[in-house]
Amino acid sequence: MPRLLLLCYRALSLLCYRALSALLAAALAGPAIAQQGGQGKGPPPAPVVVAVAESRMLAPVTWYPGTVISRNRARVAAEVEGRLEWVAEVGAVIAEGEVVARLDDALLRQSLAEDEAAVARVRARLTYLDAQVKRLDKLVTQNTATRSRLEEAVAERDVARSELRAARARVALTRERLERTRIKAPFGGIVTERLRQTGEWAKSGESVVRLVDAESLEVQTWIPIAALSFVHEGSELALETNPSKTTGRVRTIVPVGDNRSRLYEMRLGIDGHSWPVGQDMRVAIPTAAARAVIAIPRDALVLRRDGAAVYRVGENNLADRVAVTPGIAEGELIEVDGITPGDRVVIRGGERLRPGQPVVIMPSKPPE
Repeated sequence: MPRLLLLCYRALSLLCYRALSALLAAALAGPAIAQQGGQGKGPPPAPVVVAVAESRMLAPVTWYPGTVISRNRARVAAEVEGRLEWVAEVGAVIAEGEVVARLDDALLRQSLAEDEAAVARVRARLTYLDAQVKRLDKLVTQNTATRSRLEEAVAERDVARSELRAARARVALTRERLERTRIKAPFGGIVTERLRQTGEWAKSGESVVRLVDAESLEVQTWIPIAALSFVHEGSELALETNPSKTTGRVRTIVPVGDNRSRLYEMRLGIDGHSWPVGQDMRVAIPTAAARAVIAIPRDALVLRRDGAAVYRVGENNLADRVAVTPGIAEGELIEVDGITPGDRVVIRGGERLRPGQPVVIMPSKPPE
């Protein structure tokens, strides 16, 4: 019910707006008609919307196709061999460091128990050899044992110490392999593909899932070498996708051309936008240096067979038809000649205007 009331209110506002336009037009038409008297009626005042011509720096552009891509996308692979016990579903949202797949770790747990037992065995032997060296050292002092026997015991103790270090390293390695049976996400993202299924055997280095970061986005496009002189890192370029329009800032230009296409890769940052990865875009690439021009909105152009023109509104609110030649266009603005900065040009209602016809300037938007 509130939505219906709101729609009724907006419709009533629009009707009032149009009625007010008609009344204003009639009020302005009255003196003109009275002045003409028996000389015949002139065209009545027409309601129009105007914009002001301004001096702008514009550059000619060519639109090149682009694509929204993720800066972080990867095929997450297994780092140890094993049978997959679980793999995240397609579409699952995964945080950085969260598990995306898990391998069976039974064999590695057995290996860890064996390695830990080897550490205990070597440690016990090293304890015995330490005591043996101490006894032989006393006996050598008392001349009841040979020095060669002591040196042999010292060598055996040093070997046991090395074996203990190696055994501990094997334990650490097995624990690391055991930890890596849980395959973790290197960054937060969405699982877009399962490359291996639960129950399959995964080899070390084999991809298991495809992960895409849908938050860190940029636009990828390819530009010709002729455009490299007019764009650089930090340049702000127009972007367009149906029905959205925005701008992006050049993050990087890869200065190595493709051997076949002779095009160079360029990437633009689009922070703050939530377009889907893979969205088609159009990127406006300048093809010449920017120069100062007189720019008006494209909607001001009236195209006829004899050429383009605009209607300029003078101080007396009479429409004056001015023939123009369109030039550089950028976004909603276009370069024209024959107009000076500050001139008011008609952007709505100019299709049926006649030269010298009085106009009523209306606001650019109707009341809410």
